[in-house]
Amino acid sequence: MDEQAFIGLFRDHLQDVSKYLSRRTDSRHVEDLASEIFEIAWRKRADCPAGFELAWLYRISGFVLANHRRKAENRMIHLPIMDGDKTSPSAEDLALDGSDVAQAYQSLSSADRQILSLLVFEGLSVSEIAVVLGISQNTASQKLKRARARLASKLDQVVSENQ
Repeated sequence: MDEQAFIGLFRDHLQDVSKYLSRRTDSRHVEDLASEIFEIAWRKRADCPAGFELAWLYRISGFVLANHRRKAENRMIHLPIMDGDKTSPSAEDLALDGSDVAQAYQSLSSADRQILSLLVFEGLSVSEIAVVLGISQNTASQKLKRARARLASKLDQVVSENQ
């Protein structure tokens, strides 16, 4: 990918990457994290799969977020006054707030929540999800099918408990 193609990639996807980050971390970190993501993307631009640029950026974003959280945990002084949620509400929390679906969704594993979030909230296709997760398209499809089934099962449990 040459410089002009990368500039186009940046212009086309900066807003999407920023939205992805804002759903997963405090808004004051979004600009710095997005900058770090595009810096890494520039260095690794030769690895970008054609047609899956946004999914590739989300994959990088996942690693950058994980590193950011690890660094924050290491710097965090654990005082009772500072305990609690350290991030802004996620898109999932806002969309599902207080519903049976929210309870079922929160009871899923983080892997199930991640794949369902990429599908529903990020609007990615199975092929793009595969790129984000670094797995084959078939594996992504199977994981998505299982996550949906587990969500349906958990939702049935929650509904029966709440009646």
